[in-house]
Order: sequence, then C-alpha cells, then structure tokens
Amino acid sequence: MNEKGMKEEEVLVILNEKKRKDRRYDRILSSMCTYPHDIALKAHMMFIEANLGDSGLFPGTSEMEEEVVRMTGALLGEENACGYISTGGTESNIQAVRAFRNFKMREWRGTPREGERMNIVVPESAHFSFEKIADMLCIDVRKAQLDDELRVDLSDVEALIDDKTIGLVGIAGTTEFGQIDPIKEMGDIAIRNEIFLHVDAAFGGFVIPFLDKKYEFDFSVEGVSTISVDPHKMLASTIPAGCVLFRENELMEMLSVETPYLTTKTQFSLTGTRSGAAAAATYAVMKFLGVEGMRRIVRKCMDITKMLVYGARSLGVHTVIEPVMNVVALDVGDAERVSSALRERGGWITSVTRKPKALRLVIMPHVKEETVSDFLADLKCVCEEQC
Repeated sequence: MNEKGMKEEEVLVILNEKKRKDRRYDRILSSMCTYPHDIALKAHMMFIEANLGDSGLFPGTSEMEEEVVRMTGALLGEENACGYISTGGTESNIQAVRAFRNFKMREWRGTPREGERMNIVVPESAHFSFEKIADMLCIDVRKAQLDDELRVDLSDVEALIDDKTIGLVGIAGTTEFGQIDPIKEMGDIAIRNEIFLHVDAAFGGFVIPFLDKKYEFDFSVEGVSTISVDPHKMLASTIPAGCVLFRENELMEMLSVETPYLTTKTQFSLTGTRSGAAAAATYAVMKFLGVEGMRRIVRKCMDITKMLVYGARSLGVHTVIEPVMNVVALDVGDAERVSSALRERGGWITSVTRKPKALRLVIMPHVKEETVSDFLADLKCVCEEQC
C-alpha cells in the first residue's frame, strides 16, 4: 500500500487499464460462465455487504437463500431438499463427499474398518475437483471407464466397488462433452450396495430440466443422495453462486460445526464468510425468469448449438458424439493446433478435451448466431490451412 491514498479518479484509471486486459465473453467459447443477468447485478449490489456466514444478522438474505434451495430442489425432483448456496461446484462436490465420509465413519465406528482408507467411484469424465477431494478428505478416488457414448461404464463401476466404498458419483452434463451418465442405473447400484450417490450437475442442473428430451438424473431417482448445481453458469447469476442439495437433513447434519460467537449456533458450509449478494442474485434471477424464461434461454442455446453442428458438418467436421446439451466436441484432427490457430486468427478462446482429443465449444447465452457464423468462417479457413 502507498503511504498516502490515491484519488478516486486515479484508481479508476488503473482499474480500467486492468479491465481492458481481461477477455470479454464475446469470443469465449470455452467457458461455462457468462455475463450475469441484469437483475442479478442489481440484486448483488443491493445485498453486497450481506454475510451468510453470520446469517442471523441478515435474516432477509437468509430467507432468500432458503427459498433458492427450495426452488432448486423442486426443479430437481425434491422440494423438501435441504442445502445451501456454495461458492460453486468444487465446494459442493467436496461437501457432498465429506458428508458421505462422516456418515460412514459414524456408521463404521467400533468395527475393523475404522481407520481404513475409504473410497468413492467416479467416472473418468469427472471434474478435476475430485482430485482435490482425494487430497483433502484422504480417500481414494477410483475412476471408472467410459462407454462408446462417453458415459460411465456401469460394469466398471460395479467392478470397482468394495467394502470400503462409501459412494458413487454420476455426472449430469460432463465438463468436456456435456454427456449425462446413466443416473437411474447408478441409483440402483447405490441402493444394492447401501452406499450414497452424488450427482454432479454443476452445469447440467440448469439445462437438463428445460430440454425437450427428458432424463432421469435428479432426486426423482431413488438412489440419489446429493446434487451439486451452479446458478452462476446457465442461470447467469453472479459469481460465486453454487448450490449443494441433500435429500435428507440427517446427511447434511454430518457437516455441522458449532459457531459459539455468531448469531447462529451451527454452520454447515465449508467457507465461513459467505456472499449473501450471490444468494440474492440467484433468487432474483429465478424469480424473474421462472421456468418459462429458463426454457426460452436453453432452447435458444440449443438452436445455436444445432446451427454450429450443421455448419461444422458442412465443412466436413463432425462431432465426437451427438450433443446432448449446449456443449460440442468437434473432431478436427490436431485439436491443439486448431485451437491455437483459431485464437491467432480470430481471437477465439476454445479448449481441447482430454480423451478423445477434440475441439470443445460451449454455447452459452452470450453466444449469438452471428458469433457462430463468424467462428465457422474462421474454422473453415483454419481447416483449409491445416490440410
């Protein structure tokens, strides 16, 4: 810090210089985030000082968080679900697995299994947050192979389960391919083995319910114990706004920590101080859009996704799988080289999947038809140059 403060105008000049260095979403095709909705920005600023870590001081903000949990639970098959607004999918995934671990530690107390290393079974397509989970919670994360459609292979899931397995993870909208694992069948496996099932729907949770095709992926599946979903992705809330949901309060209680000097007696969240502004922003967007509004947004994104796929195929570029949602993986040969060439030619920010290698594109609400037209023109040139 300077010994003396700067004038506001001087600080704003610096801020504007830094802002110009940041990339705008206009040509970002790799991110699962987007510009916040206007009403989310207004709500966020209105509740900018609210701290849900000490929620008794901010009862109005706390009521909005509870309503968001109820509305999200109802959208995902269980209006009586409990949970809280997290910082995003990583925290939500950590908390779900932490609850599984703590529940099983209590259940196994006094048996020969106490002190042994527990494990969970996740798909190879699982988000990298599960690497953090393995490290933080001191459990093994076993990765099941994928089938030809890049969904988790159920036979491999069953083969990896043993008497130290505490839970399974299914993905509803994989980060790289937008695929949905067979959650119904995973729920059956979880029930048979008396273990938990967590559904990572960080991206898909605010997409799948609004698709024309219906999928069984949420609390409507009997074996599902917990779900993570991110309002700061397709719902266009402000960052950070995730949500972790529990079917049973008993499971969430496994996260309870006493908070003797706050206005509340216990806390379930991983972080202490929590943004009430993000909860207010999420509440505002959900109330403003409603189911019809979200359906229009998802339908528009899917229409533009189809436009992208059709245009790419006209260039001789095909998808790795038929897109399930607004995530497209294009088989362009040397994906790393094509991605780099697209950035150099048109400033396009794309990404590359791990296995199989492909050019990954996410059609978020900020992606317009003209954006895709411009992208396809540059893709055509790049592909011709690469041949």
